[in-house]
Amino acid sequence: MTTLGEPELGKLDWSKDGGLIPAVIQHAHSGAVLMLGYMNREALAATQASGKVTFWSRRKRRLWTKGETSGNTLQLRGIAADCDGDALLVLAEPTGPTCHLGTPTCWGAGAPRAAAESLAFLAELDALIGRRIAEKPENSYTTRLLQEGTLRIAQKVGEEGLELALAGAAQDDQHLIAEAADLVYHTLLLLRARQQDLARVVAELQIRHVAAARPTGTPVSIRP
Repeated sequence: MTTLGEPELGKLDWSKDGGLIPAVIQHAHSGAVLMLGYMNREALAATQASGKVTFWSRRKRRLWTKGETSGNTLQLRGIAADCDGDALLVLAEPTGPTCHLGTPTCWGAGAPRAAAESLAFLAELDALIGRRIAEKPENSYTTRLLQEGTLRIAQKVGEEGLELALAGAAQDDQHLIAEAADLVYHTLLLLRARQQDLARVVAELQIRHVAAARPTGTPVSIRP
């Protein structure tokens, strides 16, 4: 979790809007913009101390921790100030719908979605698999595969890879997509079973991308 240290806190401009700073809340995994709230010094301090996003409620005239009545909290994952020190970007993981109307964001179910937001679901799935490994819920397919061991999970990746290749060669598009989804899931599970995650794979792809973009003969000095 990334929080603001003393140097960053000292650069915040509390002189505008009656001592309030707007805070844009963004989903830590998908990148979706969840809501907009306002923080004063006390709300920011409470957010950083508790790990639960807390605002100053302009209507209630008091500190308000998101989800204090509904249970749909926002777990702090990171926070940063903008260049002028008068706005905050808060990365959070929601435990339920963010909006009081029951929608994932305060912009409704029909809110426009960035293309990257759909791809970012992979990070959510990766995190969910991590929780399944930690909690081992009963009647979970993930739990059953984990009990069968890493070798069995690796075998499943091989089976799904073959089924994807066969679908690509001789079946319709829906079969191709379904088999690709199966392969992605089992690959994520294998990574987690080996105590790795999707972020390591993305970092490797980024390194290769940068290396490929360099002129031939240019040395690459990138740490994974």
